[in-house]
Amino acid sequence: MPQLTAYRRLFGLPGARAFTAGNLLARLPMGMFSVSAVVMISGTRGSYALAGAVTATGLAATAVVAPWTARLVDRHGQARVAMPATVFAVLGSLALLLCVRHDAPDWTLFASYAATATTPNTGGMSRARWAHLLAGDPKGLHTANSFEQAADELCFMLGPVLAAFLCGAFFPEAGTLVGAVLLLTGMALFTTRRATEPPVSAHIPAKAPLRAPGMPPLLALCLAMGAVFGSTEVVTLAFADAQGHRSAAGAVLALQAAGSCAAGLLYGAVKPAGPAASRLPWCVAAMTALLALPLLAAVLTGALPLLAGALLIAGMATAPTMVTTMTLVQQRTPEGRLNEGMTLAVTGLLGGIACGSALGGWTVEHLSATAGYGIPVAAATVALALSLARASNRFTDHRTPH
Repeated sequence: MPQLTAYRRLFGLPGARAFTAGNLLARLPMGMFSVSAVVMISGTRGSYALAGAVTATGLAATAVVAPWTARLVDRHGQARVAMPATVFAVLGSLALLLCVRHDAPDWTLFASYAATATTPNTGGMSRARWAHLLAGDPKGLHTANSFEQAADELCFMLGPVLAAFLCGAFFPEAGTLVGAVLLLTGMALFTTRRATEPPVSAHIPAKAPLRAPGMPPLLALCLAMGAVFGSTEVVTLAFADAQGHRSAAGAVLALQAAGSCAAGLLYGAVKPAGPAASRLPWCVAAMTALLALPLLAAVLTGALPLLAGALLIAGMATAPTMVTTMTLVQQRTPEGRLNEGMTLAVTGLLGGIACGSALGGWTVEHLSATAGYGIPVAAATVALALSLARASNRFTDHRTPH
């Protein structure tokens, strides 16, 4: 099968399987920590407001610290920076666990969780390795980026489920503890695979990726797409709760991630038609159109099973859109600062998720969960407008992709 051939060729590269195994192990906890923290804090302190404030603080700290960590990775290498940064983040997670366990003052929870912001962008470092291994092979890089997006979806699909299971089946701190062990072990496996690590550039460009031509509109697009993801999650939780099936919300959201994961793998196995800049508006348009399905299912039927099916289909446009976006980020980022550029994109997504979550929560509280599904559609429409406005100039490639 052509699909299997593309991925067999990809993982036939020397060292590819080894660094991917470590990266996936380190990436899985990214979908575990926030859920684990909410369950752990709310279960022991009896306050969802405190739990939400602590995780929001961690998100804000990550938005500030992550690009700085990525810049150090670009300048000094993955192994020299990522492992110490991971150790510091793991110590922050363990400190949070101990503070919760021993009823420490609330401010210690904020300080501990903020320390986890040094966690390196594992997905960005993995994409940087593929870019190094597949230099001059745009088709192979397309397949690699598609696999990485599918891996993101898989980890964020399985992570919350695993965290909820561990915290419920064992003890409230189990999710955080297991996540810390997985992160540390996976990063150790990843960083010790030095043969595939991109070499540090002798001359790091002075121009920051944020000021590179075409990057600001791409980051604005990431912000809008993050709002899609954040609002969809909150609104779906509220919709399921209103239907009396709150426990099923995780499974419904997992279906959306599963649709994106499957689409990402299929997208990576086909030859992309035309440059990424010209594909992006089509991908965003498809995402916008498909996001109307959950809104229609909620308005016309109000049935959770039909909503789940609609989210499964809507998710199929996510991975192709994200793959194309990340490809453009790679092309736009100055040589030698790829980790920083990729992390800026992730920071934009995180900022959008926070905004989308807040807007979705407000809409659910003041209007209804059904009306809340209009927020993802509106955010996707903004993303579409951004992609169309820049398609003819800002998103057009001005140099050969690296």
